[in-house]
Amino acid sequence: MNLIIHHWDTDGITSTALLVKALELKEFINLSPPIGEFRFDERIRREIEKANRLYVLDLNLPHEVEGIDKETIFIDHHIQPRIMNPMVKQINPALEGNEAPSASFVVSEYFNVWNAWSALGVVGDIGEKAFEIPRVHQLLERERLTREEALKIVELIDSNYIAMDRESVEKAPKVLLENHVKELLSYEPWLKKAEAIEKALKDALANAEVKNGVAFIEFKSPFNIISKVARKAVWELGYRGSLVVNRDFHGKAQVYFRISPDMAEEVNMSEIIAELKGKGFNAGGKREVLGCICERDKIGEVLEIIKDHLR
Repeated sequence: MNLIIHHWDTDGITSTALLVKALELKEFINLSPPIGEFRFDERIRREIEKANRLYVLDLNLPHEVEGIDKETIFIDHHIQPRIMNPMVKQINPALEGNEAPSASFVVSEYFNVWNAWSALGVVGDIGEKAFEIPRVHQLLERERLTREEALKIVELIDSNYIAMDRESVEKAPKVLLENHVKELLSYEPWLKKAEAIEKALKDALANAEVKNGVAFIEFKSPFNIISKVARKAVWELGYRGSLVVNRDFHGKAQVYFRISPDMAEEVNMSEIIAELKGKGFNAGGKREVLGCICERDKIGEVLEIIKDHLR
């Protein structure tokens, strides 16, 4: 039995469809880790025990396969250490200091299978910048897909993980394999999810309170939209920063802080992250972004630390 373990986003899903097509796999099981958790859970480990061959796609989890005694093909594009397990064939241009815009491109390059899925993986990972890559443009043009249609298909595929629907994430590669790429634009289950997500985004943004150019936004939603809310506030609505709180995300709280490049000169995000971690919070990020998951009764403490740095 062939087992494919893949990331839950468009790149992971298109990479899976490309692999199945390239190898002409008639029988396979594909699984995603729990959404938002970069680990193999017990469900995945049970299937690994039963599998004859394993494929791991677009998951930066080299440590998870070090102890596996099954023939494994590990395809990725993230920076990562070499896998020492001789049972694992690691295919990643980053190991040689090269870059790939998506795992879908790595799969396509390795197996020489190129189609619209190859391009959609890139659009899913780097957004609008994907259209600056000539090959992405050529592949979409070949399928007569416009830029807007490609972005829409990515939005529809990603609606599954944003809705925290692991079962639909795992069904998605077969939806790609069984439908022409243009037909995905009218695939009803994904359209309904995307509409519900769009409404939740609008409702959240409608609650924005602005002070000194920073939007403070609070909402409750089971959808994993917090980063999208923050991005829209800064990139589309033009706020210098956005501090966003989802007060009830499956029993936990999410806090997300994004700032514009000009505000990055005033706010030291790494200091805030370090202080949050020092207080025991699960926090991470980079120069312009901070994300934190905490207990709901700890929201005030997290916000106070961030606001202290803003003052």
